[in-house]
Amino acid sequence: MEHKVIIEATGLSKCFGEREVLRAENITLCAGNIIGVMGPSGAGKSTLLRILSLLDPPTSGVLSFFGQPLPASPSERLVMRRRLTMVMQKPVLFDASVFDNIAFGLKARRLPAGEISRRVEESLEKIGLTAQRRQKAKTLSGGEAQRVALARAMVLEPEILFLDEPTANLDPANVELLEGLLRSLNRELGTTVVIVTHNLFQARRLAGDILFLCQGSLVEAGPTEEIFKRPLDLRTRAFVEGRMIY
Repeated sequence: MEHKVIIEATGLSKCFGEREVLRAENITLCAGNIIGVMGPSGAGKSTLLRILSLLDPPTSGVLSFFGQPLPASPSERLVMRRRLTMVMQKPVLFDASVFDNIAFGLKARRLPAGEISRRVEESLEKIGLTAQRRQKAKTLSGGEAQRVALARAMVLEPEILFLDEPTANLDPANVELLEGLLRSLNRELGTTVVIVTHNLFQARRLAGDILFLCQGSLVEAGPTEEIFKRPLDLRTRAFVEGRMIY
């Protein structure tokens, strides 16, 4: 089955002053897929994620989402941005209850109170924190806090979910739980997931496609098994075989 293209980028670059930190000539991401973004430290992975999630503008390049060019109008761009959500490596939670943290985006979008309550309660059950609904989010463990951050993104039912190393600081049990949540979101709602990860095993478990970056350049992109078994670039091979220090 051929998947619809959901994000396209051409001639993408990002510079800070005179220093170019990212260059990617062509990126094509398909709807309903899980895409792993891999590479050593300083490869430009987080920079790429922030550009694709519309948090930062590129220095140059053309972006299109859902088959449409990125609109110039702020109001039209906001409509597009509301179809995307980002989860950071370190969970950023409000000084409020677990329930109110998860409900924040829904309240901002002025959904009916009953719908907000239904979605939040369903998400609390999925992340295993129903009993902590009224607990202050700041008192949670690291794994629990990351689950709340993911739930806050999931209740918005985004078409694309971006995650930047969401399991980097978690124990194996929480890693397994979060990976299960991402699979369920992808399978049940068809959400496209774009995840930055250093973990080769995680990328292979989760992703259908891989983008491999090195020294600020997109080196290779393709199906996960092709990238791991038959990489076209020597740098990709060195990375997936564990010979490149990262």
